Amino acid sequence: MSNEALHFESHTELASAISGLLWPAVPSPAGAAVLALLFQLDRSQWLAAESLRELQGRQLESLLRHAALTVPYYRERWAGIGIANFFKLPILKRADLQENFESLKSTELPRSHGAAVQTSTSGSTGAPVHVLKTGLTQLFWRAFTLRDHLWQRRDFSGKLATIRHGISSGEHRNWGGATGDLIKTGAVALLHIGADIDEQLRWLALHRPAYLMTYPSNVAELASSALAQGIKLPGLRQVRTLGEVLTPEVRELCRVAWDVPVTDVYSSDEIGYLALQCPAGDEYHVQSEGVLLEVLDEEDRPCLPGQVGRVVVTDLHNFATPLVRYELGDYAEPGASCACGRGLPVLRRIMGRTRNILLAPDGKRYWPFFGTRSFAKIAPVLQQQFVQKSRDLVEARLVTAAPLTQEQEQELRSHIASRLPPGFSVTITRIAEIPRSAGGKFEDFISEVTVPPRPSGRG
Repeated sequence: MSNEALHFESHTELASAISGLLWPAVPSPAGAAVLALLFQLDRSQWLAAESLRELQGRQLESLLRHAALTVPYYRERWAGIGIANFFKLPILKRADLQENFESLKSTELPRSHGAAVQTSTSGSTGAPVHVLKTGLTQLFWRAFTLRDHLWQRRDFSGKLATIRHGISSGEHRNWGGATGDLIKTGAVALLHIGADIDEQLRWLALHRPAYLMTYPSNVAELASSALAQGIKLPGLRQVRTLGEVLTPEVRELCRVAWDVPVTDVYSSDEIGYLALQCPAGDEYHVQSEGVLLEVLDEEDRPCLPGQVGRVVVTDLHNFATPLVRYELGDYAEPGASCACGRGLPVLRRIMGRTRNILLAPDGKRYWPFFGTRSFAKIAPVLQQQFVQKSRDLVEARLVTAAPLTQEQEQELRSHIASRLPPGFSVTITRIAEIPRSAGGKFEDFISEVTVPPRPSGRG
């Protein structure tokens, strides 16, 4: 076990809930609960993998007993299986949650978990889902947010800039949410993702943040535009991304444009935090104190390190709408144990959703990477998206500052084809705009080809 302890920077100020008491601070009951949970998380991260699994098993048993007794959907679906056979319990699909939301609610939520509030996903596929969350799930969300801040050694006194969907533009005195009544922070500046890139850059130059939080695709556009215009962001220390797949290319863009690192989080609207980037590298640690995360092949067998599979999660603390073996629709690759010494499981890569899989003419599957930094060297490309139209055709949808010459179009087509498996043709369509989803997210690659189940789970 590491000797590293819960570490706030020396100048971090806790907020006191006692009038007239400034130091030492006595936090509010809610803040104290977060600190108590953080204290435990600080120790559990260093436990051996076997010890973590044992503790997870105890919490899982409690959740399953509750679900089997109080959730009509599970009472019917699990009949004859028994909660002792967890890995034989049927996988809960997104469509199951959409169609059976009412019967997936617990009829006897423990009062100590707090009131249940209904939340909805952004529905980027046009099919949102609904989940009940409680004060307890919010407590864990706060604790994992603070764990991420502490892992990445963020200075709470710095200014945070957030550009995303679902917020109103403005400025507040505290980073909010996780820190609100607990830690004194610098200001947070908020901007809706609907602002164009030039407006975003001007806004960032005005606010001079220490930290920027937004989507990977937005970071790529900001960094590319900043490089083209020679715009620096003095004072920026780190970029934090969420909500989309983060590629090595985006990390490199931030390094070249602003000489800052990118840290990523893996989360879902239904569950909350799933994995946080390791403070010692680019891999992700599953937040095992909150979720049991499986990566399964097409035959529902656990994937080994180096194999890509479906992400299936169980929220260990949501007793209002228990999500047991819930298939998110994401794909990921598990990794081996981490050199940092933490016993938390590792995800080496997060690949995206089924609709982000390229299906080659020979039936093999890929998550394509198009090397889009090279596009600006070939032609005035401002934005791009790739769509697989058939088993042998990919359409490149490009937003450009000026019409493409025949030579530019041919060079772009050749470059894109070089990043695809053999057998593909490439068409280029110039469009005025590539809109984001209803949730403000963006996908570089989308397949319109149905991906059939694998004949075998391995390979």
